[in-house]
Amino acid sequence: MSPSASVQTAHLPLEAIDEDVLCLSGGQYRAVLEVGSINFGLQGEVEQEAVIAGFAAYLNSLTFPVQILVRVLPIDIGRYLADLEQRAHHLSVDLADLARDYVTFLQRLARNRTLLERRFSLVVPAQLDTAKPRGWRPFERTQQGGGIDAARRQLTFRCEEIERQLARCGLSVRRLSAGELAQLFYACWCPELAHVQRFGPDLTAVDSPVVTTATRPQRRS
Repeated sequence: MSPSASVQTAHLPLEAIDEDVLCLSGGQYRAVLEVGSINFGLQGEVEQEAVIAGFAAYLNSLTFPVQILVRVLPIDIGRYLADLEQRAHHLSVDLADLARDYVTFLQRLARNRTLLERRFSLVVPAQLDTAKPRGWRPFERTQQGGGIDAARRQLTFRCEEIERQLARCGLSVRRLSAGELAQLFYACWCPELAHVQRFGPDLTAVDSPVVTTATRPQRRS
């Protein structure tokens, strides 16, 4: 095994993305949920207590582990402002003027500082029988030993349950698609490159590897 291959295996255990399921080495499967946020500080005392109670109920209902992923990223201000200006065309005159004033304010703000946003994700695992039968092949669609079909069913159930629980807190939840999962891995592995070069909607159109030997971190002797 070459040094670059061993580094990739150690740091990037992704073997495949099957629709909305991550297939990791060792026959492990994951789903990723993007969770929205709420402005907790602007809520009243009663609303805050309801959010805390709802989140506590969600934590107490968990029967499986989840990983919380928090990323702090620079805002794509150009795309955000373009979307605001487009929405302003469909607003009343007074609201449209407020929207344009807000766009001007953000443009001035972006000239002096880097605007950041926090993105929250939940990584949900499938917990199946990991015993591999004789003749087992990765991602084999079989009931024996679990398989991706069984993992997909379990992940769908778990993701829907999490969505119901977090809805009580006023949080929106959305499951990432195959392209979004690939973009997430790409952004975590090559953050600077991912900021300027994005995947298209069709992963099959990518004709060169995202991570090459030159971009992988080199192992020190």
